[in-house]
Amino acid sequence: MVCLGNICRSPLAEGILQSKADAANLGWTVHSAGTAGYHTGEPPHHLSQKVAKLNGINISSHEGRRFTAADMDTYDLIYVMDAQNYQDVKKIARDKWAEHKTNLILNELHPGENRGVPDPWYGTEEGYHQVYDMLSKASDLIIEKYGRR
Repeated sequence: MVCLGNICRSPLAEGILQSKADAANLGWTVHSAGTAGYHTGEPPHHLSQKVAKLNGINISSHEGRRFTAADMDTYDLIYVMDAQNYQDVKKIARDKWAEHKTNLILNELHPGENRGVPDPWYGTEEGYHQVYDMLSKASDLIIEKYGRR
C-alpha cells in the first residue's frame, strides 16, 4: 500500500487489508510505504489512528517509511492511492518496475477508471472516515479476488 507520506491513507489501507486477511486466515503480510520520505519513522496521523481504532483496528505501532525499488521484488502486489503515487512508484522503481503487479487500489472498485483515494491530510475527521470506507470496500474485493488462490 503506497501513498505520499505513509501516515494517512496507506497505513489505513495496510491495517484494513491485514485485518481482513487475518480474519480470513489467509496468512498474508501487508505493508505500506510513502513515495516521499517526509514522515520516516513517524506514527500514522492521529485521525488515521482514531478512525482505524473506531473500526477495531490498531495501527499505532506503524512507522512511516519510504518506498524503495527493492519493494518491487519484495511484494506480490503494489497498490497505490492515486495517479501521482503510481508515477512516483514507477520512477523510484526504475528498472525493477513491474506494471503487472502495480495498480491503483480503487481500480478494484471501479476497474480501469484510475480513481484516486483523496488525501485527507488537510481536511476534517470526516475525510478520514470516507477514506476508510473506500479502502475497506476495496480490501473486501482484494480478499475476494486473491484469497481463493
